[in-house]
Amino acid sequence: MLPNAARVKSVGEAAEIAAVQGRSLWSDARTRFFKNKAAVVSLIVLILIGAFALFGQFIAQYERDTVDFTLMGANAYQGVPSIETGHYFGTDSSGRDLFARVVQGTGISLMVGMVGAFVAVMVGTLYGAIAGYHGGRVDGIMMRIVDVLMSIPFMFVLILMLVIFGRSIFMLFLGIGLISWLDMARIARGQTLTIKNKEFVEVAHAIGVSPFRIILRHIIPNLLGIVVVYATLLVPSLIIYESFISFLGLGVQEPNTSLGALISEGASNMAYGVMWQLYFPLLFFVLTIFAFFFVGDGLRDALDPKDR
Repeated sequence: MLPNAARVKSVGEAAEIAAVQGRSLWSDARTRFFKNKAAVVSLIVLILIGAFALFGQFIAQYERDTVDFTLMGANAYQGVPSIETGHYFGTDSSGRDLFARVVQGTGISLMVGMVGAFVAVMVGTLYGAIAGYHGGRVDGIMMRIVDVLMSIPFMFVLILMLVIFGRSIFMLFLGIGLISWLDMARIARGQTLTIKNKEFVEVAHAIGVSPFRIILRHIIPNLLGIVVVYATLLVPSLIIYESFISFLGLGVQEPNTSLGALISEGASNMAYGVMWQLYFPLLFFVLTIFAFFFVGDGLRDALDPKDR
């Protein structure tokens, strides 16, 4: 018979081991993610920025397209940020409320990044999984196509599409999403080469499940970890691309705006002393980019099996 103290200790260790073994992959990843303070703070910042983009229009005292003609030519000293006048972020060079414009710009930049990342992840994951599962000649042909497409300058193709087919938000979504899937395809293909040799895939193949169904039901669900991490790291990259395109004047067109267009306009007016036109959109741009990167790093650490 064990002493009481030893018995209690052994029972406690068994309970702890059972608790550890009872955790699923996602519950374990959630616990590890919330231990990362930088990732949690960044997630809160992203939630606040998303709420600002969704509900900021209800706080704005002016419409984003309303022009205050009394500020034309006097913007530098009458269009300053003020709670009393209702222009919380001041006004732009045309006398429009900058707060309402930043709300719209933040929403469009987030939408471009998230929709573009969704398209890239969907196309890239399916393409890479098909190539990796079939292997052989099919894999060789499909990945050589990816190599050829990756050799073409991404920004040049995007600018060319916007010039030829028109400068619209839809073309911006389509161009960014359909070109940025290439890296995801290579990542998915590499992971699929490992997964397709697992026992559950061989069993599904042995009982006559079709290859496409195996890819959808068994391969892709096991890629969700890497896909989620890559998507969170891809969103800020796409926001940067969109901001650069809008900075060049080829992105979102008036009366709509984005953070890149607002930064471009603010930078061009710095010489006139209206620094707030640059600072406020730049602040939201920097916070959004860093928050996404920290959340992506937190998810990568939480889902990395080698780090457990």
